[in-house]
Amino acid sequence: MDAWTWAVRLFPTRSAAAAACRAGHVRVNGDRAKPATMVVPGDEVHVRGGERERIVVVQRTVVKRVGAPVAVACYLDRSPAPLPKEHVVPGERDRGAGRPTKRDRRLIQRLKGR
Repeated sequence: MDAWTWAVRLFPTRSAAAAACRAGHVRVNGDRAKPATMVVPGDEVHVRGGERERIVVVQRTVVKRVGAPVAVACYLDRSPAPLPKEHVVPGERDRGAGRPTKRDRRLIQRLKGR
């Protein structure tokens, strides 16, 4: 399992793939997968990593790491679409929040008598 998930580029390193298997973040056909679990074409693999869950169906097994175009052909991706991130406009803040403007600073200095 760890070799296949690494070979098809679901994980950046084989040790990361094995650690995810040991932590229970990888499931094959609904069951937790150990790093040595074998996969066959037709198996459904759930991989949880970060904020995203990937659901892939094994199309072809590979032993060695392959390039990205070949890796995509080894599985059928049934993952749900990632949630859109909240759009935050940089540079906008509520009036009075944060650093005072030049005008505010001059008013404060005038009030303090400086």
